[in-house]
Amino acid sequence: MNEQVARNVVLVRAIESADVNHEVLSDDDRKYASRSAKELAAWQAADSKTAVTQHHFLQQRAEQILKRLGERSPAFGAFARRRLGLGGVWLALPFLALISGAVLDRIADPHRVDLLSAPFLLIIGWNLLVYLGMLVWALMSAMAPGKRHGWAGPNLLRRLSVGKAVMPRKLPKPMAEGLSVFMGEWTALSAPLTRARLSRTIHLSAACFALGAIASLYARGLLTQYVVGWESTFLDGRQVHTLLSWLFMPAMNVFPFLQGFSLAEIEQLRFGRTVTAASGERWVHLYGATLLLLVVLPRLLLAALAGWRARRLARHFPLDLDQPYYRKLADSIGAGTPALLRVLPYSYTLDEARDRGLWAIAAGAFGAQARVQLRPTAAYGVEPKEALRDTALDEAGVTVTAVLFSLAATPEKENHGAFLDYLSKHLRRGVAVLVDESPLLERAGEGQGNATRVAERSALWRQFCSFHGTSATFVNLLQPDKYPLELGAGLTLPELR
Repeated sequence: MNEQVARNVVLVRAIESADVNHEVLSDDDRKYASRSAKELAAWQAADSKTAVTQHHFLQQRAEQILKRLGERSPAFGAFARRRLGLGGVWLALPFLALISGAVLDRIADPHRVDLLSAPFLLIIGWNLLVYLGMLVWALMSAMAPGKRHGWAGPNLLRRLSVGKAVMPRKLPKPMAEGLSVFMGEWTALSAPLTRARLSRTIHLSAACFALGAIASLYARGLLTQYVVGWESTFLDGRQVHTLLSWLFMPAMNVFPFLQGFSLAEIEQLRFGRTVTAASGERWVHLYGATLLLLVVLPRLLLAALAGWRARRLARHFPLDLDQPYYRKLADSIGAGTPALLRVLPYSYTLDEARDRGLWAIAAGAFGAQARVQLRPTAAYGVEPKEALRDTALDEAGVTVTAVLFSLAATPEKENHGAFLDYLSKHLRRGVAVLVDESPLLERAGEGQGNATRVAERSALWRQFCSFHGTSATFVNLLQPDKYPLELGAGLTLPELR
């Protein structure tokens, strides 16, 4: 699935999940899109002589729905067709860097080559410092994988991924809410791709800046005779000789035709003494070759690596198709394996009726073929590591791991919170939270005062789960149809990245 297809699929998911009451997409719209997509995917697979895949189906279905929504709302159609992000940045930055490098020598005297030229020394020194920083960052990331994602902040990534956060006006409320959710989701999903493109552009810009400086140095030398020398208040000839020997060593080793220099020559090149035009040519070559070796070539190599990664991510966008939304759609065409919902009850034991309700909720969220794996109840107050001793958290084939709490319980940071935090830390795909309201309703009844109590307790659980980095999904295991999890709405997990 490439980037454009993934974008359409994520956009449709956001709108469908927000359109709970089917105001913008009716049941007939959704069924027609699924039926047409299934047929088109079958034809596409027949043409390529392959089996129908979930990718083909999702692509065709998203196109069908976006086309229909675009016909009903031209403003939405224009949004769906426009290119997200700030595409011009990827070309503008290298071009501006090239121009900036070309005018760099005008900072100093354009008629001389300063052996201690501050602009050239800063270019080389800054790039060497960047290489060192990248090495340190790579080592730190290797020691703590998954903890560091780069220097680009969330606001920059959002602007580069989706551009200005300006949505079309006069859209139906579910559609507007869906677009708002899509903006945030696409920013997070496309972050690896955006970072790769940004790295490519930064490295390419640095290479262009150095190339501009080199080109300007040689172009000016065609029409101007450089006067070569150096001057310093604090450095003497021996120190300058040592500095330049180390600086030009790579160029002189790679290009044997470049002549070296002695301490006596350095002493004679103090400004105010006579130098020859040949001497100026030699120093221009030394600086040009040094910039080429230490800046241009490494930066182009890094840009090529980042560009390769960006192209790979754009062709094979990392969309987690194990999410409940995609699982249920795949189930409708018989693609993939049945989803498995693993449930970890905490201080809550299910009876037979509630167990049946759990299976019904799984079928509603993941499709009719979904299965439930109900683990033993974790006892109240027991350490999470001990309670989950017999549970393989990284078990293959598990689609979603969900903790099941009772709304009759009051959430406690030291117990419920510790259990959630432990799972969030040890589950790569995150953890969902199911809060069953049926025990509290059984105890309190359906009166007006009791309804207020249930609402207050629900708000407390929402706040509690949000504090622990997840969201609460309320269910009624005795009445599983009371809160339908249509297409996985309300049972979302962090996407794999």
